[in-house]
Amino acid sequence: MFDMILEGFNSVFTFQIILLIVVGVILGLIFGSIPGLTATMAIAICLPITYGMEPVAGMSLLMGLYIGGVSGGLIPAILLKLPGTPSSIATTFDGYPMAQKGEAGKAFSFAIVASCLSGLISIIALIIISPPLGRVALEFGPFEFFAIVVFSLTLISSLSGDSIIKGVLSGALGLSFAMVGSAPIDAFPRFTFGFSSLDAGFDLLPVLIGLFAVSEILINAEKRVKDNKSTRLDKISYRVKMKDYFAQKWNFLRSTFIGLGIGILPGIGGGTANIIAYATTKNLSKNPEKYGKGTSSGVVASESSNNAAIGGALVPLISLGIPGDTVTAMLLGGLVLHGVQPGPMLIQNNGDIVYGIFAALIIANILMALFLFLGMKGFVRLLSIPQAILLPIILALCVVGAFGVNNRLFDVGALFFFGVIGYFMIKAKMPLTPLVLGFILGPILETNLRRGLMLSEGDFMPFLTQPIAAGFLLLTVFSVATKIYSNRKSKKHQKVN
Repeated sequence: MFDMILEGFNSVFTFQIILLIVVGVILGLIFGSIPGLTATMAIAICLPITYGMEPVAGMSLLMGLYIGGVSGGLIPAILLKLPGTPSSIATTFDGYPMAQKGEAGKAFSFAIVASCLSGLISIIALIIISPPLGRVALEFGPFEFFAIVVFSLTLISSLSGDSIIKGVLSGALGLSFAMVGSAPIDAFPRFTFGFSSLDAGFDLLPVLIGLFAVSEILINAEKRVKDNKSTRLDKISYRVKMKDYFAQKWNFLRSTFIGLGIGILPGIGGGTANIIAYATTKNLSKNPEKYGKGTSSGVVASESSNNAAIGGALVPLISLGIPGDTVTAMLLGGLVLHGVQPGPMLIQNNGDIVYGIFAALIIANILMALFLFLGMKGFVRLLSIPQAILLPIILALCVVGAFGVNNRLFDVGALFFFGVIGYFMIKAKMPLTPLVLGFILGPILETNLRRGLMLSEGDFMPFLTQPIAAGFLLLTVFSVATKIYSNRKSKKHQKVN
């Protein structure tokens, strides 16, 4: 294996391929930093360009786009409270409050280091344990996926803030919006009210951008006196001590392995991984009240998990030829375009190309961190722009991003619709995150429930008797019981005080 790794690095250490990786990372960072322009779109645009290239060169460009596209989302998440990609939703929770406190540079430092190191760990895991992990992923059927999603939904209680009831209502609202459009499996239209535009349901990106960006713009538009405020750059902290990085080691490792594990499971991805890692870190923290107010632990949890999901998502693609999400589906198309047949025999038949891809991923990760550190002070200067100028520009970018997802005006309408919903939810002090979690996990939950019932001919018992599924359902019961106990204990403590 070591010889193959060296051969992979030798194949990419040419001027042409290094230049392609550099261009890919920079383009990926640009696409990731503009809400609505994701890594999927960047790869889709650049895929035809790679047709005339050698396989290693073409795939190196695509890997640079992939790494940059996922990591670029942290820029608007920290500076503007905009999730540039679904993978950076949780980064907004503490990254933006840190920026508001003059700690944007510190938030960037933690996010960049966590992104780079977790990405490298996930790629090393991809290289070492790809075949066995790929076979384990195949053991997960509809019963297991259903149980995992049910367990993930219990994290709504951790993301509900002061009121669990409001959090549950928010999560139920997300599940309701996820049911709009054609039903999974039989494609029966639901809640479309005769509008053909609703047949495909609501796309994730307009929902995210509307909830987190447009609602924030509406909230800021109310503040007439503060409308022109900006952050003084001389108050921004850039220094992070080495001991501060080491203080996050367990949070970093835990979130990295959560991202890696979730990334391996097809159809879930970094959008869910960063929320679950964030909620887990908050649950295990001795000071959970600090989360959402600007703690570096929240930024580390989100960014280490979403970048670790990159290596995880590539495990089933490389070892089994199964794409786990839209980005890896594009990468699968890239392999086929270059005459490479993905599947169990990929490493044996095309080992030079596979290890070239691994080398390109490692180099792209390092370049991503380098470019983000070099551009950090430039990004932070955005905070000096008065909000009266900045917010209309952000709104215009949001509209362009929403339209660019499917090239239809309906998504622009959905953007503003969810922006208004987000605005009223903020006014009612209802958390937005459970809505997003419910919206993302709702289709996965329903699809696997229906598939499982089809396999069992309507019998619910396999959901409870399959070992992996039963294990996750037991974890669900334990998680809910623990949360109820901790809430009762905290209420008793408040009464005593």
